[in-house]
Amino acid sequence: MTDTTASDWTEDLDLIRRAAREAGDVALGYFGRSPEVWWKNEGRSPVSAADFAANDRLETLLRTARPAYGWLSEETDDDPARLACETLFVIDPIDGTRAFINGEATWCVSVAVVHLGRPVAGVLYAPALGEEFVAVADGAALKNGVAIRTSEPRAQEPRRIAAPEEMLRRFEPGLRSTLQRIRHVPSLAYRLAMVADGRIDGTVVMRNSHDWDLAAADLILERAGGRLVGLDRLPLAYNRDAVTHGVLCAGAEHLLESLVHGLASG
Repeated sequence: MTDTTASDWTEDLDLIRRAAREAGDVALGYFGRSPEVWWKNEGRSPVSAADFAANDRLETLLRTARPAYGWLSEETDDDPARLACETLFVIDPIDGTRAFINGEATWCVSVAVVHLGRPVAGVLYAPALGEEFVAVADGAALKNGVAIRTSEPRAQEPRRIAAPEEMLRRFEPGLRSTLQRIRHVPSLAYRLAMVADGRIDGTVVMRNSHDWDLAAADLILERAGGRLVGLDRLPLAYNRDAVTHGVLCAGAEHLLESLVHGLASG
């Protein structure tokens, strides 16, 4: 496969935006209507009929349009053939399935195009909230068509963070006293979008998040001026044999290093 130009990523962004919107509308048809639910991962994770229906719509639209691209989705059996692909779609048809099942609006369709291990186009579509986040490599991050940026430092104000209590306890008291923990947001992709648009300053991600939880939001956050990194401070690599990641930190630049240092030394 030949290399792809920046203009092609814009075309891919247009494609995945249309696909995400169609899949989101499919999922919305099940929302609040008690869709059938099954349990996977030894009973730890729910999946609903809406997840499968949205995944089917995405797979039909995207793989028909780009048959040479690889495919990685939470709701499709993994095919190792994706590892030979320079470019692939990374999909979570509903990120925040528990919220969706419970009738909570904070869930989204997450679609990314990943090229040579990094996302180059990404969409998060949250139809129950009426929100769409998009980004393309070398472009701005947008929320409903308006450019977004991560937060700026605020003197003598706590920095708002989404993190499990057990992770916060790993920080030394001085850092912990500067942080204000927000109410849990069930969709990981949406939490990262909240960092991107400045509603919160950072988040800590427990180990075992997956490529499909992260790829689209990673790019959106990056183009908004923030970063998502491991405790080695390096950006994430996607489309590897293992699709899970260790403990991660995401944040605006004024907070990120403190989070990483606090967890790496805690």
